[in-house]
Amino acid sequence: MTMKTFAAAMAALAIAALTGAARAQGVSVESLPPSVNKTVPTCGDTEVPATTREIKVTFSKDMMTEQMWSWCMHSPDTFPEVTDQNGIRYLPDKRTCVLPVNLEPEKTYVIWINNQQNNAFKDTKGNSAVPYLLVFKTK
Repeated sequence: MTMKTFAAAMAALAIAALTGAARAQGVSVESLPPSVNKTVPTCGDTEVPATTREIKVTFSKDMMTEQMWSWCMHSPDTFPEVTDQNGIRYLPDKRTCVLPVNLEPEKTYVIWINNQQNNAFKDTKGNSAVPYLLVFKTK
């Protein structure tokens, strides 16, 4: 299965889950799962400085911040080197999680923020964030 096909399948699963949740609980910001609002670097960026030392994801809602995250590998060769497992943290805004990394030049990185098996990014009500595929390349 190609990455494009896999991403499409994950999106279809997320839509199905959202549709079921909306029917069961009614559509509201509170009842639906959080989604990714922003990433640094931005998804699709092909000019990321290799000197970048942190990857950040910001969600649409306040998140459970007590070591609740799922930075997931697409493959071992496309996942960045994490420089400090104890340095993974949420910022005081309770929506932004930071991953300390070491990046290599001229390399494409692929990171799932939550996936079908690992979904520890959760809002304060326990709703898992919709899976998001972050892809970028260093210059």
